[in-house]
Amino acid sequence: MAHVRGTRLTDLAFNMIEIIDRNLYERSCDVRWWATDAAVVDALEKPSPEICAHASKRLGVILDSYTVYLDLWVADRQGNVIANGRPQRYPNAVGTNVSNQLWFTEAMASRDGTCFSVADISQNSVLGSSVATYSAAIRRGGENNGLPIGVLGIFFDWQNQSQTVVDNVRLLGDEKNRTTCYLLDSGFKIIASSAKKGILQERYPITIKGGETMGNYINSNGAMVGYALTPGYETYQGLGWYGVIEQRTH
Repeated sequence: MAHVRGTRLTDLAFNMIEIIDRNLYERSCDVRWWATDAAVVDALEKPSPEICAHASKRLGVILDSYTVYLDLWVADRQGNVIANGRPQRYPNAVGTNVSNQLWFTEAMASRDGTCFSVADISQNSVLGSSVATYSAAIRRGGENNGLPIGVLGIFFDWQNQSQTVVDNVRLLGDEKNRTTCYLLDSGFKIIASSAKKGILQERYPITIKGGETMGNYINSNGAMVGYALTPGYETYQGLGWYGVIEQRTH
């Protein structure tokens, strides 16, 4: 019976992290596509208040259709944000310098337009929420092999979107009150929890069996734990995250 329960929790953990992978794969496609938008390229090639305002308006139109994002930023080669998609909601975005952010430096150093950068989940002080940040170089002429002239950063609403995933694991009615679903980063830091506790603050004491990518075990408190490592999806290899489901006996 315990074996069957453990296998089921492992399968649910795998399904949970796979949903996240599929979702984040789409984000990697979005950022590479939008970095070639003519309005975004023009804001860096022919910067003026009018052209930057037009880029902001264009980014706003994109955000109207893609509600999973908090904001989209255009940064110049020096890392200064010159346009964003929601200037009314986030008026302090323009003027922010992101030159010391890994998502900016990696995008600027990228090989060509097929490349993107993704940062671990973090709290963005300007946006006031936890985000998954994706970025791609904006290249001269919008060409795949053009010189990088800036960076597009897109901020996935991690707090709300991830909560939806961990809250909607297919648990049976009597399981919900004794089960907690987690998403962990590669260092086992809790980045989402159905209990809404310890997020970005605590590490989960996971026990990985001999390098296995998925499995289950009974922890020191007598709870059954099922876990699964991110499998990646299409061209998105994942960031070494885990889905974990802990179920107590009562």
